[in-house]
Amino acid sequence: MRDLLSAGIGKAVRQVARLRGGGSALPGLVVDKIDPGFLARVLGRLPHGVVAVSGTNGKTTTTKMIVEILEAQGLRVFTNRTGSNFSRGVIAAAVQESTLAGRLQADIAVLELDEAHAMYFIDRVQPRHTLLLNVLRDQLDRFGEIDATAQLLRRIAEATTEGVVVNREDPLLEAIGERLEAGAAGARGPVIRRFGLSAALRATFPSDGDFHGAAAHDSASADPESDRASADVVLAEIGDHEAVFEIDGDRHRTGLRLEGLYNTFNAAAALATVRLVLGATEDHGGRALPAAQTGTPALLTALSEVRPAFGRGEQLQLDGHPLELVLVKNPAGFRLGLASFDPSGVDTMIAINDQYADGRDMSWLWDVDFTSLADSGVRTVSGTRAWDMTLRLEHDDVPVDRVLEDLATALRSFRSETGDRPRRIYCTYTAMLELRRELAAITEVEEIW
Repeated sequence: MRDLLSAGIGKAVRQVARLRGGGSALPGLVVDKIDPGFLARVLGRLPHGVVAVSGTNGKTTTTKMIVEILEAQGLRVFTNRTGSNFSRGVIAAAVQESTLAGRLQADIAVLELDEAHAMYFIDRVQPRHTLLLNVLRDQLDRFGEIDATAQLLRRIAEATTEGVVVNREDPLLEAIGERLEAGAAGARGPVIRRFGLSAALRATFPSDGDFHGAAAHDSASADPESDRASADVVLAEIGDHEAVFEIDGDRHRTGLRLEGLYNTFNAAAALATVRLVLGATEDHGGRALPAAQTGTPALLTALSEVRPAFGRGEQLQLDGHPLELVLVKNPAGFRLGLASFDPSGVDTMIAINDQYADGRDMSWLWDVDFTSLADSGVRTVSGTRAWDMTLRLEHDDVPVDRVLEDLATALRSFRSETGDRPRRIYCTYTAMLELRRELAAITEVEEIW
């Protein structure tokens, strides 16, 4: 009866919120207030438990990859498709996806979790498997220094019951993996798996220490491959919409629909996580999947069909020409975004907001090198921190045509002045959401994944 009542109230709140244009997380907030045990009960019934995905960068796209690969293998997957990664967002998604009786028709949950709000989640639900992607300087006004973020991720890993996947190339996450392995000696603890990079690619994906002045990795690194922990999946090569992964000693080349260098590395993380999860399904009375279906070729085929999540290299059509939305939220992410997309022949707009979901502290913009935009320039700069962004571009001798703080006005201007060329917009999270709403009125925009 509690499930029936809570689900009914949540669905009613969702309908009212939609009619009034309200947020997607409101039903979760209401249900959590009236029934704090709802989430634990609903997720506790799933035969293969919960997979948690956390870290600074790449959570939304990596979660999407894991979900779609698992679905291609025949599993029914519940996830927070709106990308709302606070607990109230997960509860709202559960309300939306559940039956009137409060039951999820799913085998497993794969959930993107905000690093800090995951503490609330793990107090109620222990993940069966966890993926930790990276630790980068992001939203310093929320998290403080980077070690504080690492401690939050360590707590998620310690709450995980069966398996943890860590980024071997991130020293802070590798330390978490080693700590868990040491603590599990002689006792039953979570299995530790890793994803990583070939030596040739390590300089392309710097860790936070590399990015802020520590000795950068290169192909002649003093940390040779033989001295490093083995990785379940290694990104060995990257190309134009393709990659080579090393898995079980074999090299596998696959095409990708994903955009951006960072998403290619995230694909290695997704593969490592799926392999860990599928290896554990039979231990819990779940439906056994045929070996041919869960083998590496099948996983890579499913991966090759995954499209970018909203705003993560998302490609739209506007006035008959392509428009790309590229989410940026910290120095490393902006750096890799600029490195992933050729600025030549493309008109560029940058939209920087400083709302809570973006992080109030925008000083990180000074840690990004914008000189790659110097030749082509930037057509329009917008958002609440448009003038800060313009000043930063000026210091790198990047010309800016127009500064318009209001995003809707800026988008109209950008559209009218760039009608016959491809366009690209680099934007922070809340700017991306507002721009997508404006774009939905004039072109086809996919519903938020």
